[in-house]
Parts: sequence; structure tokens; C-alpha cells
Amino acid sequence: MPSPTSSRSVHELPKAHLHLHFTGSMRVQTVRDLADKHGMRLPAAFTSQWPPRLSGHDERGWFRFQRLYDAARACVRDEADMRRIVREAAQDDAAEGSRWLELQVDPTSYAPFVGGITPALEIVLDEARAASTETGTQVAIVVAASRMRHPLEARTLARLAARHAGEGAGTVVGFGLSNDERRGMTSEFAHAFRIAARAGLASVPHAGELLGADHVHVALDHLRPDRLGHGVRSVEDASVLDRVVQEQVTLEVCPSSNVALGVYDSLAEVPLPRLLEAGARVALGADDPLLFGSRLAEQYTSARVDHGLDDAALATLARGSVEGSAAPAALKAELVTQIEDWLD
Repeated sequence: MPSPTSSRSVHELPKAHLHLHFTGSMRVQTVRDLADKHGMRLPAAFTSQWPPRLSGHDERGWFRFQRLYDAARACVRDEADMRRIVREAAQDDAAEGSRWLELQVDPTSYAPFVGGITPALEIVLDEARAASTETGTQVAIVVAASRMRHPLEARTLARLAARHAGEGAGTVVGFGLSNDERRGMTSEFAHAFRIAARAGLASVPHAGELLGADHVHVALDHLRPDRLGHGVRSVEDASVLDRVVQEQVTLEVCPSSNVALGVYDSLAEVPLPRLLEAGARVALGADDPLLFGSRLAEQYTSARVDHGLDDAALATLARGSVEGSAAPAALKAELVTQIEDWLD
């Protein structure tokens, strides 16, 4: 497909960023600095061979990804490290036109270094407020449980998230479920999501990347999602995709992640146009730039170059990100107006 040309910058297109993980948001120089600070040795994938070569075609492919993710996460060992990650994520998003960022974090990963899961979350929330003021990009938090841990731990996290639920920057706005979707029984996490929903938090679990449309169906049944992390493989079953559209579930599509993990062989094969043609609301996301080597603006560039989407379609993607977000209504309206101004 020929690539359309345009003078409009994707960096200047106002947008929201709904799929970015705390550890995975790090700049590669940051993880190197933290490793030096704490006397830790990094894999070559973060030093001389960055970005890493990954594949998710088999279990070992995911293991390689998880091993690198764990190595990066192990370098985050104090409050200053955590604050730096939040601040730099906001700075990087601001530079790419993102005006609303929902940063996803599992506070249990950092709790041992700061006195527990409550202080860990409160540090992130406090820095989110400060970074929002500094950068102009409003940063809210999604608390995410892991499929690799017991569902009772997810309930604990849901209660913690509920205590910090709010609207706007520096609050918890959603509850997620991340990690290898081939692990755990999705239905066993439903109780945690009900706790979060009672507090008004958006339901934003991962589903439909490593597993197909059948798992999207399971997530829809049991977790009642407002958004799905990825969800891209809902295209594999027309009835599931129709349900996604009818229930107005926003799909957080992360093209670079899909290719790096072997879900699709190239960016051109990511079925973004098919999702849009079906009427799905799509919000592009960077997922884990530290592991995949590209940030948010590059996902929009891929939509333009690899799929031939024109600027009107890019504006539709940006509107989808805003409308699917948990941003306050006034901010949503402001951003939609700014998107229209970019298009004019």
C-alpha cells in the first residue's frame, strides 16, 4: 500500500496514551543509570544490543521477554528511582503530543524497597501530580494485578486502587490484569474487578494478543472491560469483534509490541484497518518502549506508513484514545477540539 504524504506532524497531534507500563516506559539510558547506581549487571540487550530481539512464537519467546523485563525491574530499588520513571514518562509523552497518560503499575514489584504496596502506590501518585504540573501532560495511574500471582492478591490490589480512586491527574483511574495471558484463569480474577468497578474504576485487562478471539470473549464475559489491553486478535472471530464494537470496548492496540512478540510478522500485518472498518474504537499504545524500541508517536507513524492511513484516520485514532480514556469530561472535550484543529 502506498504511503500517504502529509505535512502534519504526528508529534503535534493531540492524543491520549492508554497503554504504557511503568518499568517498560523507561528510557534505555535510565535503566543503565539505575544499574550503575545499584551495582547491577544488565543483559547485553540493554547495553550493546538494544533494542532486544524478541519473539513470542513459542513459550521460550515470552520467557526471553519476561526475563529482560524482570532484569530492568530489578534495577528500580528506591523512591528516587520510581519518581524518575514517572517524571520521564510524562516528559516523553509530552514531547509526542500526548496530553493524557494512564501509566500502568503493579506496586507489589517495588513494595519491598519503600515499605509496602501502599507507600509504593502513593509515591507514584505523588510524582504523577508533580509531573503533570511540570509537563502539561496529565498523568493518571492504572493499578494492575498479575496473572502470575494468586487471584487473592488481585483483590488486595483492587482494594488499594479503590482507596485512591479519583478523577484527574495523580489519581487511580483504572484496574488492569497483565502478564502472560496464557497463565491463570481469567474468571478467577472477576471478584477483584468487581471491587474496582464499585469504586468507579475503569476495567482495563489485557486480552487478545498472545491468545486469540476466544480469550477476548472470556474477558468480556468475566471482567466486563471498558478497554482491552491489545484485543487486536478479536478480528479472528466476526462475532467477537461485533461484540467489542457493540459494547463500545476500546482496544489498546500496540503495533510494535505485536511484531516484537511474534503475533504478526510485520507492522503492515497488524490488522489496524480491519478494526477501524468494523467500527471498533482503537487507541494506539507503546506498551513497553524499553523492550520494543519505539514510543507512542512511532505507532501513529506506522499507521500512516504501513497502512496508508490518511490524516483524517489518524485523527480518528487520536479521538479514540481520548474518548476511551478515563480523563475528565472537560479535558476530553478540549482534546477533541484540539484534534479537529490539527486536522483543519
